[in-house]
Amino acid sequence: MKKLILLLTAWALVGCVDDPAGTDNVDPGDPPAADGAATDAAQGTNDGGIDPPAADDAQPTTTDGPMAPVTTEDVGTPPAEADAAPSPPDAASPDPDAAPEPEAPFSFFVTSLEAMRELSGSEDGFGGDLGGLDGADAICQTIADGVGVGHKEWRAFLSVVNGPDGEPVHAIDRIGEGPWYDANHRLVSQNIAGLLNERPDGDPQSVNDLPTEFGQPLSVYGDAHDIPTGSDRTGRLNSDDPEATCDDWTSAESIGQDMVVCGHSFPRRGGRRRGAQWISDHQLRGCTPGVNLLQNGRGEGDCIGCSGGYGGIYCFALSP
Repeated sequence: MKKLILLLTAWALVGCVDDPAGTDNVDPGDPPAADGAATDAAQGTNDGGIDPPAADDAQPTTTDGPMAPVTTEDVGTPPAEADAAPSPPDAASPDPDAAPEPEAPFSFFVTSLEAMRELSGSEDGFGGDLGGLDGADAICQTIADGVGVGHKEWRAFLSVVNGPDGEPVHAIDRIGEGPWYDANHRLVSQNIAGLLNERPDGDPQSVNDLPTEFGQPLSVYGDAHDIPTGSDRTGRLNSDDPEATCDDWTSAESIGQDMVVCGHSFPRRGGRRRGAQWISDHQLRGCTPGVNLLQNGRGEGDCIGCSGGYGGIYCFALSP
């Protein structure tokens, strides 16, 4: 019996060594179990696992050209511009039906030294020959055009003995009704009544040193305040002697000594309230061309500017 038990035990041990995997009972034509499990995993047939992505998701999207680089926008990150202030909208197109912007008022100036020299072609200016009233108006109009207001009608503040109909023409009657503003848009006078004072009744910064077409006060030139008008303090013809208007502003000859009346674009300096009349202050030394910007009293010679000026004139527009 003991021998039989030993033999059975030895046989069992030998069988385990010959077939360790226990495959003696498996049909050789069947695939091994381990190979089948690997196939199932590759095909995604495992039970209870996470499904792999679909084939479409797994493949990159193709384009007709090179693939665009991945941007922060592609992965859901807000673009940098999201935090920036929005760009201002384009300027609105002008409304064709909108009312035009009102024009800044500008309807008075004293002709500048530069303009009188340029238009006359002489450093001494025109003297008393302005081409008559029409020529003087043309000087005003030309200068106004040069500073952008030539669309208005401009008149020289001058009186004459013989107008177009042979009758006197008074400066005050030919400039409209007002109001008038200087190149800086400051009021010179609201109306005719406001002009008939020692100084016009407008903005003191303007009327106490009447400015040129550039808005520049005449005092910057020096003693340049003598402005011929041929008029009395009411703006009417001062004398019926033609020499008192340089032959109605057609002569630059040696005439009109101490006869041609001028006003002062700014009062005399020196602290005394003398020489402040802007229309009719004193007589000039004559009608010949000439410029004197020195403060030397009556000056010398018989020129229109000899006592302190250059023969500049006042210009008024018929509309503000």
